[in-house]
Amino acid sequence: MNFRIGFGFDVHPLEEGPRLVIGGIDIPWNKGCAGHSDGDPLIHAICDAMLGAVAAGDIGTHFPDTSPEFKGIDSRILLARTNEIIRIKGYRLIQIDSTICLEKPKIASYLTSMVKSLADILGTDPENISVKATTTEKLGFVGREEGVAAYAVVLLEKMSA
Repeated sequence: MNFRIGFGFDVHPLEEGPRLVIGGIDIPWNKGCAGHSDGDPLIHAICDAMLGAVAAGDIGTHFPDTSPEFKGIDSRILLARTNEIIRIKGYRLIQIDSTICLEKPKIASYLTSMVKSLADILGTDPENISVKATTTEKLGFVGREEGVAAYAVVLLEKMSA
């Protein structure tokens, strides 16, 4: 197979105390994502999509939340390691399409910075990465401002031998 696709999804509860980090970018807000790492739901969804595309399990398989090694880790490190895993398996990233679901804060002004951050980590052109944001129109845990969700789809290509 020359091309593979992968889908990723992640959620984190929002609570007072932790930083709000999405797409590798710190966003000033009174709540942040609770998690074993820095709780970056976008990067976690992208990692799962990339790992799924090469049938390499999921983020918890490679970076378990029971391991002290990953306590508080910057998710950008996890993304770089995930990129290495797909390269070892003989693939390279072609494209990411992602969506962040968050009622507040509004994050449209941070999307370009997220794209640049992700592109830098993955060694690709920013035009290969799409990051969108939406609300859930006040429905569900996202709408009640209890959490954030992220979805990602990736396209990978087999590298030439």
